[in-house]
Parts: sequence; structure tokens; C-alpha cells
Amino acid sequence: MSGPIVLIFRILLALALYAFLGWALWTIWLDLKRAGSQTGIYKVRTIHLEVRIMNQAPSYRSFSQSEVILGRDQTCDITLGDESVSAHHAKLSFHHGQWWLEDLESTNGTRLNLDKLTTATVVTSGDEIKCGNAQLIVNLVDKSATPQ
Repeated sequence: MSGPIVLIFRILLALALYAFLGWALWTIWLDLKRAGSQTGIYKVRTIHLEVRIMNQAPSYRSFSQSEVILGRDQTCDITLGDESVSAHHAKLSFHHGQWWLEDLESTNGTRLNLDKLTTATVVTSGDEIKCGNAQLIVNLVDKSATPQ
């Protein structure tokens, strides 16, 4: 009589173990799924810049990367051919769902809407960035979207 009882007890323990493992794997899968959907929320928003340098025709640039360096150096994402601009003048970076402008300790400073930058600041559509004699106009509206 004790043999069949021990067998039933072992089968119940095995079923409980498999149920626990199934529950643990299901919970992990749900957490990974939720974490993956939250990462998509912070996708880098495209920034469009109109670049105006004295005595030159305006140019238009768009970026979908999370960091854009402005400066006179050829390695910068936007090269500003103006002697009043530092080699690495300013940085636009995307984090916390917004674009931020930061001065990179440039010689002549960076201005946002005529105010001198002292700390990283959020930029919005229509903002004017001045690096030396170069002027950049920010546009965060998706140009591929059609008005409804």
C-alpha cells in the first residue's frame, strides 16, 4: 500500500515542479515583452536643421542619430565653416524623449534664441541656435507626414 502512495506523491511533486517552472518562464517572457515595448517609446525623433552661414546659401540637414556635433572640425556631423566657431562647438543629443542642446565649452559660446547657454537645454521647433556667425533653425516636425 505504501508503494502506490509514494508513487502518487512523486508524480504530484513532479507536476508541481513543472507547473512552477512554467509559471516562472511565463513571467520572465511577459517582463521581456513589456521591456521591449517600452524601449520603442524612446526611439530617436528625427531633427531637421536649416543651417545659415553668412554669405552662403542655406542648407538643410536631417538626423535620426542620438547625438549631433556642431563645429568647425571636419569630423563634426555639421561642419560650420566660420572662424568664430570652435572645432567642437556644441552638441545636440536626444534623451528622455527630447532633443537637448549643450555648449561644448566653446570660445565664443552658444546661444539659443539669443540667450547664452550655461547648461544643457531642451530645444523645440522654431528655436534658433547661434554658434559664432552660424545660425541653425530647429524643426522637429516630421516632413514625411502629410497634414490631415
